[in-house]
Amino acid sequence: MTTSTEIDPAELRSAFGAFPTGVVALAGMTGDDPTVLVASSFAVGVSLSPPLVMFAVQQSSSTWPLLKQAPALGVSVLGEHHAPVVRQLAAKDKANRLAGVATTVRSSGAVFLSGAPVSFECALESSHIAGDHEIVVLRIIDLLNDPAQQPIIWHKSSFMRLSA
Repeated sequence: MTTSTEIDPAELRSAFGAFPTGVVALAGMTGDDPTVLVASSFAVGVSLSPPLVMFAVQQSSSTWPLLKQAPALGVSVLGEHHAPVVRQLAAKDKANRLAGVATTVRSSGAVFLSGAPVSFECALESSHIAGDHEIVVLRIIDLLNDPAQQPIIWHKSSFMRLSA
């Protein structure tokens, strides 16, 4: 066990990867185009009143500065059938991230991926710098829940499915 204050970044990344987590796509209209960002740092239950969720994004992200200007954000929990397109959604090529991916755009500008187990329509509540990331708190405006869909899980650098 490492006890030094000097933690090896590769060891830390591996340790973080041992914690299974869901994966979300945060998407909104930026001008005439949808913009999407994938995050595995999403957390629900931040607050019930008001209803808040949060995620963390690298300060070096070139997508977040665009996306945070969107009037509303759609947060789609990615389902098992999204597994083949997750890497596309997170690709450097922003223009083709949503190519061939079924989406719905709400009048608010929130963009949702079709077939998500859960989707939240959100507005930016606050953000806080934390090391090399920005912690973003979102206020839930509306939600859609499809219990027939199962989420994918990110664990040890791989996408996995839940099992009973």
